[in-house]
Amino acid sequence: MQSEKWPRPKLSLTQLLIATTLFLALFDNQSFFQAVFKVADQSSFTGTGFKIAIVTALIALFMALLSVFANKYLFKPFVILILITASAISFFMDTYKVIIDTSMIQNLFETDYREVMDLLSVKLFVHILFWGVLPALVVYHTDIQYQPFLKELLSRVAVFVLSVAVLGGAVLSHYKALSFVDRNNKHLRYLINPNHAVYSLVKYLKRSAHPKIVTVDAIGQDAKQTANWQTRGKKSLLVLVVGETARAQNFSLNGYNQLTNPRLSQEDIINFPDTHSCGTATAASMPCMFSYFGRENHDDAKAEKTENLLDVLKHAGISVYWRDNNSGCKGVCNRTPTEAMENLKIPEVCNSEECFDEVLLHGLQAMVDKLPNDSVIVMHQKGSHGPAYYKRYPPKFKVFTPECATNQVQDCPQDKIIHAYDNTLLYTDHFLTEVIHFLQKNSGNFHTAMLYMSDHGESLGENGIYLHGLPYMLAPDEQKHIPFILWLSPGFADSFHIDKTCLKQNSSTEYSHDYLFHSVLGMMSVSTGVYNKAYDIFAGCRV
Repeated sequence: MQSEKWPRPKLSLTQLLIATTLFLALFDNQSFFQAVFKVADQSSFTGTGFKIAIVTALIALFMALLSVFANKYLFKPFVILILITASAISFFMDTYKVIIDTSMIQNLFETDYREVMDLLSVKLFVHILFWGVLPALVVYHTDIQYQPFLKELLSRVAVFVLSVAVLGGAVLSHYKALSFVDRNNKHLRYLINPNHAVYSLVKYLKRSAHPKIVTVDAIGQDAKQTANWQTRGKKSLLVLVVGETARAQNFSLNGYNQLTNPRLSQEDIINFPDTHSCGTATAASMPCMFSYFGRENHDDAKAEKTENLLDVLKHAGISVYWRDNNSGCKGVCNRTPTEAMENLKIPEVCNSEECFDEVLLHGLQAMVDKLPNDSVIVMHQKGSHGPAYYKRYPPKFKVFTPECATNQVQDCPQDKIIHAYDNTLLYTDHFLTEVIHFLQKNSGNFHTAMLYMSDHGESLGENGIYLHGLPYMLAPDEQKHIPFILWLSPGFADSFHIDKTCLKQNSSTEYSHDYLFHSVLGMMSVSTGVYNKAYDIFAGCRV
């Protein structure tokens, strides 16, 4: 009989279980080991024995978990899926130093294909091929030598019990050190691959499986403007720009050494340099910044079933509109007239891949001319979304060079990454200035204002961390410190009795996304029971 061209390895189920466990622990958990060993090296009472205990404990943990699925019909498909999944997770964790938690998974499911494409690369596919597909093929091709049912069952029980015993022994042997490290570094458990990612995926899917909310809890139904536009003589128009992935450290308005705000610095704006976000990713920050709960009391489920700032403005008789050049409003604009601008393909401001943020101004004049009363128009930018920063601005804004012209930012020197990122901010500076000039041109018919806040910041390679989305308690300041800029026309300031000099004097006060809800209500003179004066930046600056 002719032998097979590719001989199939023959292993017992226990042998294959051990091989799979060792591969997952030692090859797909480099980020975990690097982080925990770094903590160990910084602790006075941990050392080589502690590191050995950690490695042993992780191997025993995987062995116990995989043994639960070690039966004739389930083991191969389950392990193949885990190997490929873990390889993809390890690439992003090792490359960008991100953590795959529920928020990150939500971003993945709710992003658009353009942002997904920016994350794909040859290196990713090569990594998945060698770290996932090839090991999975070995598992698939292996001829597992099964024992009779009862013997196989006893073997599985023995492996599980032995694994739990080894896990317990490893923990107990260094319990004092482990409890200290775990108590002070809870983020380390988030790095275990694929355990935490699988847990987060299940949590997200469980939440998503709930019936869609048809009705929401109303808030601010008592809202009303203290004076209508007829009393003021003109309608008012506020453009609320939600920036994307802009960090305050790189705004020259805040003292940054590259001139990223040449045009805004010439305008009569008010800059608030000490402002922080309520999340580190759009899916978390967007619902939070428009809700009245505040960061400490916010959760996604509450926000989804509760009205937000846009609803309260409408209760007060103010017209509200949403224009989007990004991957959607994350539920914030569900009850608001919305225009998806990124698919318009306007030649002057779009290319074959995407539209630049100036598309948000397209057709705006015709829209404004028809506004029936006081209005708020929200513009959601593409902004500085990475990792392909070089795609976010037209060629003439390629000022800071050489730039990182690839989506594989981890392969670029940090100065090139920063140059590309700073060019995105230079374009945002241009876009915001164009918004201001548009509003100035309409000052004959409207009292106008612009408020700009970013949803979160960005890491550009500091301490080996890239992009954004780390859990809030772990995220560096670069992912949370955001720009906040206000422009008021003289007519708006006078009509709504706002003292701009007072605002400038208080501009260095520490603010956050928690102030957006109440400050917008305050600046539009909306009276309601859900308004909190303590979080209104205008409250102490009225004349």
